[in-house]
Amino acid sequence: MADWAPVLVGVVLFVILSPGLLFSIPGTNRGVDFGNFKTNGKAIAVHTLIFFAIYSILILAVNLHIYAG
Repeated sequence: MADWAPVLVGVVLFVILSPGLLFSIPGTNRGVDFGNFKTNGKAIAVHTLIFFAIYSILILAVNLHIYAG
């Protein structure tokens, strides 16, 4: 039985936290831009840190496991 939690959590967070898809922190014109499909280096760095923090909390601290099969 394989643990699918790291894969599923990673994919969902990647889609949700892709800079410019739903929101971008910091935005190109404002502090937060919503759905503009534009990004910059600062937004990529911020979204990477947010992704790492949430992923680490869910996988390591909460000890999330999803088994299939």
